[in-house]
Amino acid sequence: MPTLGVNIDHVATVRQARHTTEPDPVWAAAMAELGGADQITVHLREDRRHIQDRDVRVLRQTVNVRLNMECACLDEMLKISCDLKPDQVCLVPEKREEITTEGGLDVMANHSRVSDSIKRLHDSGIVVSLFIDPDKHQIARAKELDADAIELHTGIYAATRGIEAIQQQIRILTESCEFGIEQGLRVHAGHGLTYTNVLPVARIVGMEELNIGHSIVSRAIFVGFQQAVREMKQICKLVD
Repeated sequence: MPTLGVNIDHVATVRQARHTTEPDPVWAAAMAELGGADQITVHLREDRRHIQDRDVRVLRQTVNVRLNMECACLDEMLKISCDLKPDQVCLVPEKREEITTEGGLDVMANHSRVSDSIKRLHDSGIVVSLFIDPDKHQIARAKELDADAIELHTGIYAATRGIEAIQQQIRILTESCEFGIEQGLRVHAGHGLTYTNVLPVARIVGMEELNIGHSIVSRAIFVGFQQAVREMKQICKLVD
């Protein structure tokens, strides 16, 4: 069964809508841990649209499970990461105009920047994951750049409709996972995963970690954060 990383970004999204102090993503992290989260994930974006610097500082001091920080390959973000020393940094692409991350990091086109970022994080003793599309060329380059892990972008799978098309996307993810493991990489997945589509991804052999945010935060509005995480964890356990 893959571990469950709970992304609490959109708790901060609600807070920032009014630029107030609540709801506090730090509280959400505590509730997620009580619900069975194995990891807390946050994306500190350059434009600070949701998670703020204060949030990651307090989370580093209070989270009892693993802390996974997503960020772009920018000097400012790398400095913050190296200072905070989260358990893992996942390097992601970032565009100001996007609503959410639209695709994987192109490690082929950004070879030098990604390579320098990985080395800088490794020098600080931080495990590095790359958020990439399920493409063997991207996976092979991630290995060449000395990444520790890859997180396969599941957005296309999540948006696909029709049984045959969905099955094809699962085959792509499965083959990418197998290839990543062959390359000596740890394989994670995330983006657009929900209570209704997560199980086929969780059942991929060798899949170590799933990062899920929006669906859990949405469910939490109706049942509470602890229960929402517990329900997602129970679904993931169905792989056993």
